[in-house]
Amino acid sequence: MQTVFITGGTGYIGTRLIKALLQQGNYSVRAIVRQGSEHKLPAGCEVIVGNALNAVSYQEHIAPATIFVHLIGVAHPSPAKKEQFKNIDRVSVLQAAKAAAHAGIQHFVYLSVSMYPTNIMKDFQQVRAEGEAILSQQPFTTSFIRPWYVLGPGHWWPVLLKPLFAVMKLFPSKKQAAIYLDTVTIRQMIRALVDCIDHPPATNTIYDVPKIKSY
Repeated sequence: MQTVFITGGTGYIGTRLIKALLQQGNYSVRAIVRQGSEHKLPAGCEVIVGNALNAVSYQEHIAPATIFVHLIGVAHPSPAKKEQFKNIDRVSVLQAAKAAAHAGIQHFVYLSVSMYPTNIMKDFQQVRAEGEAILSQQPFTTSFIRPWYVLGPGHWWPVLLKPLFAVMKLFPSKKQAAIYLDTVTIRQMIRALVDCIDHPPATNTIYDVPKIKSY
């Protein structure tokens, strides 16, 4: 049975991914949480108390995991959260890369974001691009998961934009933006992540919006 190590396991995507992996029956899962948040992890997940912004606090507890899934990020990203992106998203992925390399991780899964150019969320995209660059220099293989907005419980408002995306796809100048900034569902995200974990790629691989939507 393989072990998967997860950061951000108490979040919107993390809790659902942990449940899916445990239900599958061929993985054990351990996840890092801050002290006091242990109860937020799904039952059956091994709890590692530590600080996701400090590799030393958890790197010795990653093994025997060979797969590392990094889901840490500022909740509900917005242009007003530029400093949080730097202080949380950027720092956490740098520390995760160090911890994963230290533990001899073979496959790293990074929740990034669509890299289709935007003005309103360029700071968020820049930090995630820096995270991808850091991971690309590591001794392990990385899967870059690049959604734009994940629809699900408590995250339904972008449904209102679906008709707009449909119209944009009819115009050549807008088609690429409509494709790569389209929404995906939480179910598609979890299926993509599980498949990515089940079938580790031989080289660094990008899961963009169209690929995620195929699940």
